[in-house]
Amino acid sequence: MLIAGFPAGAWGTNCYLVAPAAGEECVIIDPGHQAAQGVEEALKKHRLKPVAVVLTHGHIDHVASVVPVCGAHDVPAWIHPEDRYMMADPEKALGRSIGMPLMGELTVGEPDDVRELADGAQLALAGLEFSVAHAPGHTKGSVTFQMPETTDIPSVFFSGDLLFAGSIGRTDLPGGDMAEMLDSLARVCLPLDDSTVVLSGHGPQTTIGQERATNPYLRQVAAGQGAAEAPRRGM
Repeated sequence: MLIAGFPAGAWGTNCYLVAPAAGEECVIIDPGHQAAQGVEEALKKHRLKPVAVVLTHGHIDHVASVVPVCGAHDVPAWIHPEDRYMMADPEKALGRSIGMPLMGELTVGEPDDVRELADGAQLALAGLEFSVAHAPGHTKGSVTFQMPETTDIPSVFFSGDLLFAGSIGRTDLPGGDMAEMLDSLARVCLPLDDSTVVLSGHGPQTTIGQERATNPYLRQVAAGQGAAEAPRRGM
């Protein structure tokens, strides 16, 4: 399997391209702010053909390049229905008043083909399998994508802004909720095998085992206690 990832834009949001191998079809995960050029470079480098864009949530740092990327390749975008409004109204998602500037070069809106994700859905795209888990807390419509373990590689977990290396996503923006975040961490993350590779929306790669042992939030949830105090990241 091929996973090509790069941090994009002002928020350093990780965008991923996932394919069975170079020269095949691929899925693009979270093409955010200023990600379009990086996507095109990765497609050319690995000779990939995109078939879909899938989104972990609707914040502008994860969806800002959805329209140009989907438009250039005539592919659909998948997003949870509770976050769909954010593509056309990012200011509302960030608690800004309508009309306040939000990095004026951005062109917001929906691509021509938008499809909605559901908890427990199994997406078969580009010859790959993605299990969808609804994981509110950072936003109401946050989701994660898990790929199954194979004989060659461990399971891969695209956590969006739910779980980071050493931390979790912030909960102080509209739609954020710490109680929901803790429930999502317990329900979605704790059951995963320690060998599961975690590819987050921001920051470096980690594993569930590493986070179970060192992440203060995951440790507190595992112990059945409230959230620990530690810096949180993401937008």
